[in-house]
Amino acid sequence: MAEDLRFVVKAAVGEENFVDMYPNRSNNFCCGGGGGFLQSGFPDERRAYGKLKTDQILATKAPYCITPCHNCHAQVHDLSDQAGHAWQTVHLWTILCLSLGILGPNERAYLGEDLVDVDVFHPESSNM
Repeated sequence: MAEDLRFVVKAAVGEENFVDMYPNRSNNFCCGGGGGFLQSGFPDERRAYGKLKTDQILATKAPYCITPCHNCHAQVHDLSDQAGHAWQTVHLWTILCLSLGILGPNERAYLGEDLVDVDVFHPESSNM
């Protein structure tokens, strides 16, 4: 599964733009938001558990962190907020839609300034 996702991300963003975390694959660190912990009401504890992931992401120096699930997205986005917006957090499907040229204007909330104005075709605004 890890290799399949790496293939998809590299195809969407270009292999030259892919930065992997270390450790990775089955040795990767949890973000700390899974298993319902995201909604537990203990944000300080959740963020403390996410410190390993924060440090792991920061070590890449990558401008984006792509997440495939909602819990990871919400946690990693919050961790970025806590780290002074050190990276943009985007869903995998947002990157896929952007790369296919079908990302709608209302789906750009998590894109950084470098991608938010990428000119792509928007079917919902077409006169067709």
